[in-house]
Amino acid sequence: MLRLLAPLALIWAAPAAAQKIEAIDRVWAGHDVAFALVATRSHIHVGYYDAARQLSVASRARGSSWWTYTRLPSWVGWDSHNRIAMAVDAEGQLHVAANMHNDPLVYFRTRLPGDVRTLARVQMMVDAAAERSMTYPEFLKDAGGRLIFKYRDGGSGRGREIYNVADGEGWKRLIDAPLVEGEGKRSAYFVGPVLGPDGWFHLSWVWRDTPDAATNHDLSYARSPDLVHWQRADDTPLPLPIRLDAADIVDPVPVRGGMINNNTPLGFDALGRPVIAFHKFDAAGNTQVFVARRQERRWRVTQASDWKGFRWAFGGMGSLDFRLRVAAPIVAGSTLIVPVIRDGKAIDLLLDGETLARIGERPRVTLADRLAARIGVPAGMQLNTVEDASGAAIAWATLPANRDLPREDVPEPQVLRLVLPN
Repeated sequence: MLRLLAPLALIWAAPAAAQKIEAIDRVWAGHDVAFALVATRSHIHVGYYDAARQLSVASRARGSSWWTYTRLPSWVGWDSHNRIAMAVDAEGQLHVAANMHNDPLVYFRTRLPGDVRTLARVQMMVDAAAERSMTYPEFLKDAGGRLIFKYRDGGSGRGREIYNVADGEGWKRLIDAPLVEGEGKRSAYFVGPVLGPDGWFHLSWVWRDTPDAATNHDLSYARSPDLVHWQRADDTPLPLPIRLDAADIVDPVPVRGGMINNNTPLGFDALGRPVIAFHKFDAAGNTQVFVARRQERRWRVTQASDWKGFRWAFGGMGSLDFRLRVAAPIVAGSTLIVPVIRDGKAIDLLLDGETLARIGERPRVTLADRLAARIGVPAGMQLNTVEDASGAAIAWATLPANRDLPREDVPEPQVLRLVLPN
């Protein structure tokens, strides 16, 4: 199987059990940028930017209260793209990649398994020429437990998606060609790959022509049994690199049609069919959430929300303060649920699992909602969370994104906390 090792923010989780909360460190709070959490059977590792903006890793053994800290030679500015990715490989070595938005490789690896004090910088993974303008680092694992690293090479509007695979103490290309090629005219922004109940990997993405967020278009899809050989939903092969004119287009949303990158998550219905959630403008110009499902040899697109007077007309460059966030559809009995957060309020959109007919919506309680009662969040700040598959989580407050621009004032650092189920 393949799994994403360090999800950016599992903001949809709402565990009912009581939680134990402990402080880790004081951290940068000038803007939101994704931290990382990796919890193994023996250790908990947390990657973050400290109060001085320095890339840092804290680690402790499970059952211990003593943290080991290490500071790495990299400092974040005001860019919310500069997320942290971490993973532990089969030999127990910790890998950290961070602080890259069209920047050269920033990557560290331990010399001794589990000892974060031995993290050392690696100057090159595979190809120095393809590691000079990197963005969106992610670590994944395949069915054999091999560690995979993917990233975008090149800037928005001219990017390529590159996959590397760990090879002993080094790395090599998983596939010779980039997965997707924008031909110097566009970039692809991915959600996934996601392992489906069919044992295949499923991927959704949008194309974006320029750094202007309004230039997203053409929701697309591909699937693969092994991350090497790819095909469309109709079983026809997709030669690599995938280009726009050959892609499986789910919905031909035009430029300035109200669709944005990173808001196209993919889930599965009760029969295991892929379902992609996304948003675009409706005929009246309102922003609505839609779902797309492959059935009867075509992609069927259905409106999931019915909002009046809500229009998110985003655009421009830099990190946006998202008015709408969409999570992957999930099955609950005969109902398909699409969790969203609209203007800070969490909502479940409810659909009939068989017909995709809209049933209605209801309030949803997030992990951040549950923690807010115990963690003080200063006025104007938001509580960010990342949750591991083991049930561990981290939480910290920051100001929202500011289009990657400096603010007039520097806020006080905030406490980064570990959250564990009792």
